[in-house]
Amino acid sequence: MQSKSDIQRLLTIMERLRDPQTGCPWDKAQSYQTIVPFTLEEAFEVADTIERGALDELPGELGDLLFQVIFYCQLGKEQGRFDFDQVVEKICTKLTERHPHVFGEMTQASSESVRETWESIKAKERKGRSLHSVLDDIPRSLPALTRAAKVQRRVATVGFDWNDLGPVVAKIHEEIDEVMVEVAAQDRDKMEDELGDLLFAVVNLARHLKLDPEQALRRATNKFEHRFRGVEALAAQSGKAMQEHSLTELDAYWEQVKRNDPLKG
Repeated sequence: MQSKSDIQRLLTIMERLRDPQTGCPWDKAQSYQTIVPFTLEEAFEVADTIERGALDELPGELGDLLFQVIFYCQLGKEQGRFDFDQVVEKICTKLTERHPHVFGEMTQASSESVRETWESIKAKERKGRSLHSVLDDIPRSLPALTRAAKVQRRVATVGFDWNDLGPVVAKIHEEIDEVMVEVAAQDRDKMEDELGDLLFAVVNLARHLKLDPEQALRRATNKFEHRFRGVEALAAQSGKAMQEHSLTELDAYWEQVKRNDPLKG
């Protein structure tokens, strides 16, 4: 293996891209802030590759994501803040400290007890950084569903949670009713507020079911896209444009596609 030399090669390439005289104009113009959208995009492309089962594409996509880390490290090095070695040291230290059942003398009996230990260690870390709320270090830039689930998991660690599904489901029905009240009143600001409460309640149901709401919604959207493309194909076979069909006709196409779709549900 040539991992160390390969990493050094990547670091050297990054330095050349940022060279003030001979570097790439685009790379030289970037900052921490401007790279963030590309980092998020690359992370989603990794997730998409895995979801599509295109694992032969995964090394390339992971390389693109790794390049984002290298880019931040180069910026940190130029500013005298940190470099790649410090980033590696930070994650190595964090992983060994947060896994005392692997690298220390502590033993764990289950994944649940490991998770509890992890949360306990993270709580001590937050206290050491003068973070007083259990919510202090949850990034606001996370996708909304992911952030909602993370907030809910965090408050559950201090006992702010229902113990069974009954109240969770009841809350969803309550929020649906409240949305419809505001729909009748046509108050768009309150509609948005109540719709947000409804989505938050649905995320809570996903959490109690031990499901990832972001993944569940992606799966549902992918399924809808697949079936809608089937509807488009049937419409094209009919010789009429989509817009020339009635909703009843399109619904019939939908049911036909659904019956033949291996993605049941």
